[in-house]
Amino acid sequence: MPNSLQIALHNDSDTDQVFAYITGLAIQQGGRRCVLRSDGRTLYFPSSPPRIGTPLAEDCAIALGAPGNTVTVTIPQIAGGRVWISRGPKKLSFLLNPAGGDSAALVEPSVLNPSDPNRDVDFGFAEFTLDGAQLYANVSFVDFVPRIPIGLALSCASGAVQRVAGASPDGADRLAEGLREQAASDGWPWDKLVVYEKGGGGGGANEKKVLRVLSPTHGDAVRARFAGYFEAYVDAVVRHYAPADQGGNGATLHIDTQAGPGVVSGTADASTGAFVIGGETFRKPNTADILGCNSGPFTTGPSPLRNAIIPRLAAAFARSALLETGRHPSGPGTFYRYKGGGDGKGAAAAAAAVVTTNHYARLVHEVAVVDGRGYAFAYDDVQPGGGEDQSGKVNAGDPVLFTVTVGGLHAGAGGDTSGLARGATAAATTQSVEPAREGGFKGKLRELKYRFTQ
Repeated sequence: MPNSLQIALHNDSDTDQVFAYITGLAIQQGGRRCVLRSDGRTLYFPSSPPRIGTPLAEDCAIALGAPGNTVTVTIPQIAGGRVWISRGPKKLSFLLNPAGGDSAALVEPSVLNPSDPNRDVDFGFAEFTLDGAQLYANVSFVDFVPRIPIGLALSCASGAVQRVAGASPDGADRLAEGLREQAASDGWPWDKLVVYEKGGGGGGANEKKVLRVLSPTHGDAVRARFAGYFEAYVDAVVRHYAPADQGGNGATLHIDTQAGPGVVSGTADASTGAFVIGGETFRKPNTADILGCNSGPFTTGPSPLRNAIIPRLAAAFARSALLETGRHPSGPGTFYRYKGGGDGKGAAAAAAAVVTTNHYARLVHEVAVVDGRGYAFAYDDVQPGGGEDQSGKVNAGDPVLFTVTVGGLHAGAGGDTSGLARGATAAATTQSVEPAREGGFKGKLRELKYRFTQ
């Protein structure tokens, strides 16, 4: 495993106003917070600022150049890394807060803070970790889908190439359209998750572009409240897995931990709504628990068995797959399909035709991304053994070149339009920033793992 790795940043957009920023924890420097400088080869370690909200002392924006251009940079081993991308005349702003001693806390761009200077900037990011074992990277839509598409490719010493196409140039528009249609169908505020360019969204000839689409996890930030949305579905799941003597269907839930404990089984309690799986008790989840996957019954703790069950159970709820099959993880054919009950008459019949599920996640996979892959919720990497990847990840222990493609104009080609992921060196259109001479929601989890194991 190399101590450093080249990243090819390819501009597949129609503008030269595209910039990249790379942040993370420098593993070989004790896990210090760092930002790659604009020279593409040295790290900037911010010192403690005099006050909160202090701008970076250096401009670390890496210009990608003209459409079709590729800039190659080199990173050392980094945990919890992100490749940030912005498009337009306004660059991203990273701020610093004091963090004790001479260290600084990096305030990253936020789409939720109304006072954030980046709120009106078209930006997105890919997550990655490069450590002593592998490079792991993914395109993340856990928080939002940006207007600017990002694709990934990874070439390996073995000759293998992995690709994630990312979103199409109109992916955010198609997602927004789907959510507006869903809101009209079921009356829930899916349409409010769409964020328009400043002053936009009014309709008519002056309709502005979609800037981004937020996950329903963050719906409260735009007054899109989903409290109570999943409750009827959860009640149906409880009835299905409750014993017959409690008025349930008597079904058994089987969870493959894909670890030492193997498959564990359980049932629900009709009176409390709790599930007991493999001896671990999980209280009845609510909508916020299901959308966020990190609260209530999905809060991790000291039990390895419980922590192995949580991602698989949370994913089954988020995908509304628990009434499609009793064995989880399940495949894509069971995802996002649950329809509410009804007697086939009038309003009840209409309700029965409406699918109750995370429609943001459903539409991300169906219409926003080219190859159907990308993290649409926190545990979207859960899949059965040998199953189809949903998360849009690339990973390998023998990485040679990691390519981040921005703009999506040729996303149908598999996210690699530069030729670099096929092992080629920089072509005539490639501007190479001199490399160092020496050697997601997933990124967040890996960052925490690194911190607590050092």
